[in-house]
Amino acid sequence: MSVPRLLSRLIAPGLALPLALMVAPPAALAQSVAVADPAPLEFMGFRAGATLDDITARVDSDDGGHLKCEHSRVDPRVTECRAALADPDLGGPVDLWLSAIDGVTGVLTLSSGVAADQLDDWRGRLERQYGRVGAKVQGTQWMMQWVRRGRMIRLTWRVQQGERTASVSLVDGHVLDAWRPARGAAMKGSQ
Repeated sequence: MSVPRLLSRLIAPGLALPLALMVAPPAALAQSVAVADPAPLEFMGFRAGATLDDITARVDSDDGGHLKCEHSRVDPRVTECRAALADPDLGGPVDLWLSAIDGVTGVLTLSSGVAADQLDDWRGRLERQYGRVGAKVQGTQWMMQWVRRGRMIRLTWRVQQGERTASVSLVDGHVLDAWRPARGAAMKGSQ
């Protein structure tokens, strides 16, 4: 009889799983934890850590969207891309900017002038998906942030001269941490 099954017969049912995880072999524990981990942070089909091919496919599926990319002159592994999206799910025209390292997105930002109901929709989607967090204020700017497993998503908005602007930024800390500027590139950049 397996350890979890034996424990479930000997111990109250509510305690069996936590105890089984404590005595399970490390591979089984890692597999159990991986199953329980939340999905990667994403917003409307965009996520940091996605490949440029994935982002291109997502952008090309929108009306009129096309990702335009340029490689960095300082470090050719770094690619910066932009697109103007007309995705009705996003609530209107949205500007996309991303920075990728070796073809993997490290930072992605969606930004737009928004109506109050569009901002409420963005905030509501994020809160339903990742939970409620308090908004922080700095000057005229408000911000809400969620962090999961080395990744971050941040909703930022401000009202200036009667215009409301909002952005959603997604950052994959693993991609950024793994990037080391090439030695020659670092020297060129400091000259």
